[in-house]
Amino acid sequence: MLDHVTLRVHDLAASRAFYAAALAPLGYAVLHESPETIGLGAGGKADLWLAADPAAAPQHLAFAASSRAAVDAFHAAGLAAGARDNGAPGLRAHYHPNYYGAFIDDPSGHHLEAVIHTPPAAARKPAARKPAARKAPARKAALRKAPARKAGKKAGAGRRR
Repeated sequence: MLDHVTLRVHDLAASRAFYAAALAPLGYAVLHESPETIGLGAGGKADLWLAADPAAAPQHLAFAASSRAAVDAFHAAGLAAGARDNGAPGLRAHYHPNYYGAFIDDPSGHHLEAVIHTPPAAARKPAARKPAARKAPARKAALRKAPARKAGKKAGAGRRR
């Protein structure tokens, strides 16, 4: 499991504005700022770090979305913030039947994606019930309730062999 990722960007100030807007639908916000880095995350922990590097080569990052609506909102927010469209929201059945994603390219050329892997809420099956606990057979239950053996009597004494 990853703890955090650092993405090298061409223009730190422009990338800060872009990522703050594009990732807001996924619950991300700017949590740390310094002249060298920007930290974004959800739930109070920065897990995406941006660092200035004019020679940065494009990378691909996929963000988990909580719903298909969040994927749609990510795509719209990214385009409004200046991203280039790289794939409208929709099913990508060639990945798997419930792969719903959207793709944009940030100002540095990085390929960003928001994705959810579950079917729409209406199509989800209810969680399977756990089977009821099996009851012990009557003999085992009777043995548990049997009185303790008398002192001095050997275990197994009186048994036929």
